[in-house]
Amino acid sequence: MKRMMIGSLLLSAVLAGGCSHTHVAGPSDNLSQSPADDNEPKPNAPLTANTRFAAGQVAESRGDTVSAVTQYEAACKLDPTAPLPLLHLGVIYAQQQAFDKAINAWNKYIKLTDGDAAGYCNLGYTLELAHRLPEAEAAYKNAIQRQPTNETARVNYGLMLIRSGRFSEATEQLQTVLTPAEVHYDFASVFESEGKKTAAKQEYQKALDIDPDMSDAKVRIAALE
Repeated sequence: MKRMMIGSLLLSAVLAGGCSHTHVAGPSDNLSQSPADDNEPKPNAPLTANTRFAAGQVAESRGDTVSAVTQYEAACKLDPTAPLPLLHLGVIYAQQQAFDKAINAWNKYIKLTDGDAAGYCNLGYTLELAHRLPEAEAAYKNAIQRQPTNETARVNYGLMLIRSGRFSEATEQLQTVLTPAEVHYDFASVFESEGKKTAAKQEYQKALDIDPDMSDAKVRIAALE
């Protein structure tokens, strides 16, 4: 079953050139990280962009985001045409709520990748986190225009629309890539996060009426009792 994606940025999905259902995002329980290079750069290795990028991956895999940012920024200076350091910088900056830096990284990434849909997904979610909703909506629409089947863009945009009270538009976006039961589940999850317990239980029940095997909905209803 697909899950709601409140609070998640894409990383591995972007590396693959598309947006999978990994939701930037919400806080980031669904945030996926690309694997770090197993071989940490040697002290005497040439300071190339690739070396800096590999060092950044090692630092990031260890949770040392300060060193990771230093390495990724150095990689960008050494090779301004490399998109991958920008991708990682965008994710880290957004997680740190350094939204202006994250937005700048995503815009550069989008330019270097000739309008990659996944880049627009991350830009949209970051703009949403920064409470710049009209710009976020434009970014999501750009992602969808470039890749109409882009699940993350549709879902992230749909969730934003639910939070904005635009329910019919949200349903239109979500039902493009989710089952009817999953649409109700996502509505319920947003309502639950907003403290609307009655509305949340009603939507979870609708999901169960359609798909009685949706165990997550059963668990969430029980927790709301």
